[in-house]
Amino acid sequence: MDKKLAGRFGEQTAAEYLKKKRYKIVGLNYSCRFGEIDVIAQNKKYIVFAEVKLRRSDAFAEAKEFVTQSKQEKIIKTASIWLSQNETELQPRFDVIEIYAPDGAFSKAVKINHIENAFQ
Repeated sequence: MDKKLAGRFGEQTAAEYLKKKRYKIVGLNYSCRFGEIDVIAQNKKYIVFAEVKLRRSDAFAEAKEFVTQSKQEKIIKTASIWLSQNETELQPRFDVIEIYAPDGAFSKAVKINHIENAFQ
């Protein structure tokens, strides 16, 4: 599976999922020199920085296990830069959205697991 196509599919799927849960999508693929944030969304209380992990299954490991301590630190630094450039009264939160798509970007049915406040 083409990595960019799969990544976009995962991020779009996560964004659609969040919209259905009444989040407003603020940005996709925000990047700076420290790293990248897949989805930035907000609801009434939180500005959410979401890391999206797409896998065909959880047979080997759960997708969230691939969000390492190092990756978390990069996301936190990147979010700090975003917050310094975008004023908000909302509380920041770091989520992981696991997407299991058996047929990759061509999957009709996907399983989504939204882990709120996955790390701090």
